[in-house]
Amino acid sequence: MAEPVSRRVPRAYASARGRAPKGVRDGQYVADPPTGDVVVFIIGMRINRLRRVRSWWPSFVGMPRMLRELAKADRGLLGVHTFWAGRVFLTVQYWRSAEELGAYARDASMSHAPAWGAFNKRAAATGDVGIFHETYVVPSARVESLYGNMPAFGLANAVGSVERGRGHLTSAHQRLDTTQPDYVETPA
Repeated sequence: MAEPVSRRVPRAYASARGRAPKGVRDGQYVADPPTGDVVVFIIGMRINRLRRVRSWWPSFVGMPRMLRELAKADRGLLGVHTFWAGRVFLTVQYWRSAEELGAYARDASMSHAPAWGAFNKRAAATGDVGIFHETYVVPSARVESLYGNMPAFGLANAVGSVERGRGHLTSAHQRLDTTQPDYVETPA
């Protein structure tokens, strides 16, 4: 097996300086999470039977209500993005800790626990709607991110960001033990 070739990352974004539209951060930047863990929580639903609105509607309207509730009080949610693709609706959430996420999920005085119980009682057995969630607890030293000519987005929107090339979070291939280059030139 041949030794990997070390490549220097070209400054492909240098000419974007000052050219990006309003609200777009020109150049490249990386998320700057606090020391410790980063919790990424993906939660959503899939409408399995479109005509069974009574089964899926409570889940459909429940998530925005929960996100509004979380925006009003510091329960550990750092940021969220919502997506819709066909019959699937999901949010990608960033939390300060898995403990805070779990505490919110089980707190009967907040919206999630009662909605969870109602779903289990009324909709789970119908198959009309599916729900899912995934939780990832990642040491911040193992986070890799890159945003090029993007508005504040994802983890960088939730925890802040720094310009690429500044700080320890800009050498992903070294920190993540991979020899893959950050950027590959296309042969002419």
